Amino acid sequence: MADRRRTGYGAAPWHLVVVAAAIVLAGWVALRLADEATFGRMLLWFVGAAIAHDLVLFPVYASADRVLRALVRGRVTLLNHLRFPALGTALLFVVYSPGILRLGETTHEAATGQDQRPYLPRWLLLSATLFLLSGVTYLLRRRRQVSAQRSDSA
Repeated sequence: MADRRRTGYGAAPWHLVVVAAAIVLAGWVALRLADEATFGRMLLWFVGAAIAHDLVLFPVYASADRVLRALVRGRVTLLNHLRFPALGTALLFVVYSPGILRLGETTHEAATGQDQRPYLPRWLLLSATLFLLSGVTYLLRRRRQVSAQRSDSA
């Protein structure tokens, strides 16, 4: 019986429970937000973000990953050491893009009393640091792997 359910659903029963709980939680949040005056704008933003992700961003980063896979040709560890800092850089850009691109500069300065000029250099420095740390980690792993292979063959 459990095998038949798993074949029909495609995952373990606990997965179905977790998904159902997430849907119930999302429904509860939606009902709580329905009383808000800005609910329509929030709903429009959410639907727009989902569409933008599925129709624009996903094809872009899936294509970039295919190009990256072709460049590293099966070296999975190198691929992952490039994916991690690229993902971190992209997520930081998405979160801080208004500051990095200096959007709403006067509003930002009026609200915080600070300038947006440091955002771009700091994002670039943080991105370079992520790639550098990932590169150093990759080199250390390769060095350990090569020394382990040498000691096994000796």
